[in-house]
Amino acid sequence: MAKSDGCDYFRRTSLFWIVAVTLSMGYFTVVVLAPETIPFEHLGPFGSICSYLVENLSDLMFKIQKGITDGGTRFLWFIQTFLFGFASLGMLLKYDPERPKQH
Repeated sequence: MAKSDGCDYFRRTSLFWIVAVTLSMGYFTVVVLAPETIPFEHLGPFGSICSYLVENLSDLMFKIQKGITDGGTRFLWFIQTFLFGFASLGMLLKYDPERPKQH
């Protein structure tokens, strides 16, 4: 049986998604924590939507940023992550790269 080079176990997503998610999360963080620094009026319809959300849903947005506070929900999240994490861990444990010899 041939050894895997690791491509069977991990695949990096496209650069588009890495950049899009990073910028979106950064923007969301700034909108929630420092909305006064964003020139909503210069962003057109997108700025209008963001301004509306800040003015009308700021409490909800802050709670989302703050995280899960309910103990029962945290417990269920932990159990789910723990159980499904074993599936990922199993794939990682199976991975056995051929190491180059050191001289």
